[in-house]
Amino acid sequence: MDPRKRILVALDTTDVDHAKALALMLSGHVGGIKLGKEFFTAHGPQGVREVTGGLTGGPTGEEQPLFLDLKFHDIPNTVAGALRSAMALKPLILNVHASGGVAMMKAAAAAVAEAGAERPMLIGVTVLTSLGDEDLADIGVPASAADQVVRLAKLAQGCGLDGVVCSPREIELVRDACGADFKTVVPGIRPEWAAAGDQKRIMTPRQAVDAGADYLVIGRAITGSDDPIAAAKRIGEELQS
Repeated sequence: MDPRKRILVALDTTDVDHAKALALMLSGHVGGIKLGKEFFTAHGPQGVREVTGGLTGGPTGEEQPLFLDLKFHDIPNTVAGALRSAMALKPLILNVHASGGVAMMKAAAAAVAEAGAERPMLIGVTVLTSLGDEDLADIGVPASAADQVVRLAKLAQGCGLDGVVCSPREIELVRDACGADFKTVVPGIRPEWAAAGDQKRIMTPRQAVDAGADYLVIGRAITGSDDPIAAAKRIGEELQS
């Protein structure tokens, strides 16, 4: 895979024009964009279509792969219905919280399968990268973050999901538990020259790819730069080195 194709840029903004400008600016320099709850809550499906170009491709007229990061977590029927609605936006990736349980994940996988060959990749969120072992203990999870990630990854795989979201620190553990074909979508990516921000279990882009990451979710290191294109190119060059 072209190293640039691994990069999904997180457009964490509620400003449609700013999101569109970033998507246009970075088209061809990254593998796609991520829009999440902050943007979707403000603007809904129509806002997503404005940024991605709807069903016809990105702002440049070319394909603009979308990771629609809504982390569904509800009763099975509600999650299945939400995924059916989200698929109208033609995302590359959709996700649910693996902690929603077996029935919910199986319902999610069945709903996504209805799209046939055009189905998006469905991945399970394991343990948020803002959480450490102490945070899990606070909410009654006695396992370490690493053990919990592996437990949820195996559960997601058994329910028919295509992969998981995990921190860079768990990539190799997930690979060992679930095999090389099970996808890993990895936030918590910070180049050495970028600030860590509010994420705890982090790694550089090169380290994450060496560990086996399929997709790297990178936000502020690119979008917060004075020159987002230069930042994206710099990360791409580091991945090729």
